[in-house]
Amino acid sequence: MWMDTFQSFLSIALELTILFVVISFVINLLQAYIPYEKVEKYLGGKNKGIGALFALLFAFVTPFCSCSTIPVVVNMLKKKMPFSIVMVFLFSSPVLDPTIITIMGVLLGWKVTILYTIITAVFSVIIGFALEALGFEKSVKNVVMSGYQEETKKFDVKVALLETMNLMRSVYPYLLLGAAIGAVIHGLVPTNWIANTFGSDNWWIVPIAAVVGIPLYIRLSSMIPISQVLIAKGMALGPVMALMISSAGASLPEVVLLKSIFKKELVIMFVLSVITMSTISGFIFYLV
Repeated sequence: MWMDTFQSFLSIALELTILFVVISFVINLLQAYIPYEKVEKYLGGKNKGIGALFALLFAFVTPFCSCSTIPVVVNMLKKKMPFSIVMVFLFSSPVLDPTIITIMGVLLGWKVTILYTIITAVFSVIIGFALEALGFEKSVKNVVMSGYQEETKKFDVKVALLETMNLMRSVYPYLLLGAAIGAVIHGLVPTNWIANTFGSDNWWIVPIAAVVGIPLYIRLSSMIPISQVLIAKGMALGPVMALMISSAGASLPEVVLLKSIFKKELVIMFVLSVITMSTISGFIFYLV
């Protein structure tokens, strides 16, 4: 049994490593063609509809986790960008990672991945504009940001390779952690128990998964291999996606960082918004 678990870990880790290196390298090359100055111009423009679309685009091309998104958010606030657009980026950036979404498509299927992308994008826009309409812009503290530098990317294979290696150092441990947890679940946890406990008939698992995901701080890169194994074992897609979205969309370290730039009421609303987005998204997958 332990040998089967170890072999499963090696198989999952090898597949993830190949996918991650190849996809990250290609994306780093393509980022040289993204006109960041124009994107920033549209983010701060008068047309908030276009600004929201570019916020999603900016979120997609910037591979940040929930914590590393904060310095960019502070920079956007410092540049007086619309509050709703900043919030769209804050909610969408951790859950719309281009590398991880591509890996998700390969491992979980493109139908699931496309639906995931549409749901998280739509909810990010809705929440961003709702928070502005409710007047939460007043809950932003005056924060002076330091230590953040914007980069202008140029087409360079060596630079792309270097950035891929840097990304590997920061993200790869989480991929291996996810592969290890997935292998343990695959080899040691009975299939019947997962299917019976977390199967499609147990709808109440969805909101529980959404709440549990936040303190766990399981990065999206870790959740992909875990989700693949859980679904293969019989766990319903709804709670899996709810757990995935909530763990990627918010975390205890991020909440602590947000307290330095947001007042308490906005931090609470942020957490509730992530739980709501995760729960409703899980039910959508549950129904589909």
